[in-house]
Amino acid sequence: MSNPILWQPDESRVRNSKLYDFMSELKSKGIDTGSSYKDVHAWSVADPATFWSEAWDYLGVIGDKGTRALVNEGRMQDAGFFPDAKLSYAENLLRNRGDGVAMIFRSEDRLTRTLTHDDVWMAVAKLAEAMKNSGIKKGDRVAGYLPNMPETIIATLAASSIGAIWSSASPDFGVQGVLDRFGQIEPDILFCVDHYYYNGKTIDCLEKIKEIVPQLPTLKNVVVIPFDDVEASADFSAVHASCVSYPDFIKECKGESLVFEQVAFDHPLFIMFSSGTTGQPKCIVHGTGGTLIQHMKEHQFQSDIKLGDRVFYFTTCGWMMWNWLITALASDATLMLYDGSPFYPSGNVLFDYADEFGMTLFGTSAKYIDALQKGGLKPRETHDLGTVRTMTSTGSPLVHESFDYVYRDIKNDLHLASISGGTDIVSCFVLGNPLSPVYRGEIQGAGLGLDMSAFDENGQELAVNQKGELVCRKPFPCMPVSFWNDPDGKKYHKAYFDRFDNIWCHGDWVERTSEGGWIIHGRSDATLNPGGVRIGTAEIYRQVEQIPQVKESIAVGQDWDGDVRVILFVVMQPGETLTDEIKKQVVVKIRSGASPRHVPAKIIQVLDIPRTKSGKITEIAVRDVIHGRAVKNTEALMNADALSYYEELDELKEA
Repeated sequence: MSNPILWQPDESRVRNSKLYDFMSELKSKGIDTGSSYKDVHAWSVADPATFWSEAWDYLGVIGDKGTRALVNEGRMQDAGFFPDAKLSYAENLLRNRGDGVAMIFRSEDRLTRTLTHDDVWMAVAKLAEAMKNSGIKKGDRVAGYLPNMPETIIATLAASSIGAIWSSASPDFGVQGVLDRFGQIEPDILFCVDHYYYNGKTIDCLEKIKEIVPQLPTLKNVVVIPFDDVEASADFSAVHASCVSYPDFIKECKGESLVFEQVAFDHPLFIMFSSGTTGQPKCIVHGTGGTLIQHMKEHQFQSDIKLGDRVFYFTTCGWMMWNWLITALASDATLMLYDGSPFYPSGNVLFDYADEFGMTLFGTSAKYIDALQKGGLKPRETHDLGTVRTMTSTGSPLVHESFDYVYRDIKNDLHLASISGGTDIVSCFVLGNPLSPVYRGEIQGAGLGLDMSAFDENGQELAVNQKGELVCRKPFPCMPVSFWNDPDGKKYHKAYFDRFDNIWCHGDWVERTSEGGWIIHGRSDATLNPGGVRIGTAEIYRQVEQIPQVKESIAVGQDWDGDVRVILFVVMQPGETLTDEIKKQVVVKIRSGASPRHVPAKIIQVLDIPRTKSGKITEIAVRDVIHGRAVKNTEALMNADALSYYEELDELKEA
């Protein structure tokens, strides 16, 4: 049975979309891509060299494309896109000058700032000059331990303009979490902040910086940005002798010129980190050209971002959605940055922000949407939201009921795009598009140029409505260039290509739908296996979270009597307790909404659920704890103390 259509773009919206215009331009060149998204997607994966070459031209990538778009197409790990190209990420993002608004920044109810394109260009020019004066050169690592503020982007672009490599972590990371990441890449300069605000509180960062800096011996400079007033000079020598304030670091620089270092397509741009919950984080190196063209494609063709749009994503600098967000400058958009709690001083804060500044794309997480629903918020009744055309959701699967909530209580005429990809590709595998309808509970389709499928354990393609491994069968430009400190490529190969020969296996448990959409059922390594039948955890969460007394849940498999049994842990709403009656409701809901196999053997109340720094619940850590295994890297968790609630539970020792 098909899921119902919740939203359909009208003819005007389709014809005014960037993707429709791209298809029309191709048709004028004699390239017939059909009329539907399914058609153009099929063409893009059948002829990837032509697709990516034409995309470069249409998207307006600044640089020398060269004469070849794709080499070694037959071997994914050896494939190369635009091997003769030269370009600069910073030059593409700084394509606009003048007094138009480039960035709007808000920090809870403390700060609001607006920067023009000229403001950003001059700030980048001054900082790039200062970095060069301090000895930073092409290939050096520039690290940011920073909140989501304009200076973080300015530092990223200054580094890119030199050909240096940017890597960031958000300031909520603990000392060891920062060292586990930056310690591997040996940065030459560190940008950090003196404090920031969260949930109405001032969070000091200087004590952690004092511990971190001596343990990063390659640092030549440490630049501290005063959060409240970035132009205020301050003495941070008490933190460390190498620390200098941001205004003092750039004070001798005039920023009269900005020279963009042209680099190869695969020249490292970002070093990003896996969550690190199963050991030291992997250092994933992403290339300049692949990141840029993939983001521009997703922004313009998939998300329909146009000149003058105002793009927002609720993210920190420790999540790849921050990198995705900032590239929207290359598509002539204004960035809307927010740092702090999305529920301070109330749950309306982001919708207030949307109305006040004319947000057009509202990017968030599935958990945020669920929290709004659980909190009884109805922005449709309290806010105008007339400018918001698109809402994107990622971080975890967006359940069917959250689709209903968005269209019922946020806005009915809205392109709701559930999207999914990851740090591994700094972008999306499956996401929205402006041509197709939105079906309840479904991601609209695979991204252009991405040959996605679902495989069984033997590497055979599955039919629609069957669950299996998410794979990509052909090379794509935003594959990592490499892993840092992996000279023979063995770690890289093991991460993606060990499972199926010459096929990227992403680690998501998915199904394709009859409408051409996708449903994500969770991570493959977190799937449950009672009686030898694999079950995605998202299928359970979808049912449980419909119980109003339950705030959230986490399900894991416990080895028991030669098999695996499903254990469900629940966090209750304030003032609620897990009673036998609520347990019965949960069982009935899961049995009727999913299947009898999904019903947990035990339902146990806990006070908190452990999460990664990007807010994702971590089933693997809980599974390790209940089996008495040490969690390898608690520094990767936002709330590692939550693991204590799962230790030595008497209920798990009983049949």
